[in-house]
Amino acid sequence: MPDLPLALLTATICVYWLGVGVMIVRVRRKTRKLVGLVPEQRLERVMWLVWVPLVVLWIFVPWATLARSGAVPALPEWALREPLYATLRWVAAFLAVLSLAATIRCWARMGSDWRMDVGLEGTAALITDGPFARVRHPIYAFSILLMLCSAAIVPTLPMLVIASMHVVLMNVKARNEERHLLGVHGDAYATYLRRTGRFLPRRSAP
Repeated sequence: MPDLPLALLTATICVYWLGVGVMIVRVRRKTRKLVGLVPEQRLERVMWLVWVPLVVLWIFVPWATLARSGAVPALPEWALREPLYATLRWVAAFLAVLSLAATIRCWARMGSDWRMDVGLEGTAALITDGPFARVRHPIYAFSILLMLCSAAIVPTLPMLVIASMHVVLMNVKARNEERHLLGVHGDAYATYLRRTGRFLPRRSAP
């Protein structure tokens, strides 16, 4: 019997990164810029050395697990046979699809202002409406959620290591962007910082 939650997750991850590729092409055509394919900032160049292999593994591990290739550990039996966990895997698959849909909405809102790294030109627009109205980094938040769904559906050691590294990198990248945007936009960004959460909405504005 096919592992449908895993199949859905694998397709979602592939569509997610295909979407990133589409955004790179679209924004590059409009702006004639590399949009972060080659990071400008030293910290982000170092992060890219970890990030790129991590993305490759994020795509590969669920696919190899689904294909039962033997290149990665098989799913533990309890993950497939325990009724409660089987339900959790379906919930995670559904949340993964929602994360993809929400991310596409964020991409659409950013339009030609989207990029993968911190640009050093200091011309980044400050977007504070739509998906960004209450959360500063909704794209990273949904990426983390998609990764947590991946770890729930594929509860193997390689996937758990990938997920842990991903969450750490997203936090480092978000904080780095906040420092940069604070320097670019000054008081406007400081006000935005006070009324929004990094990955989750604030319960109440300070």
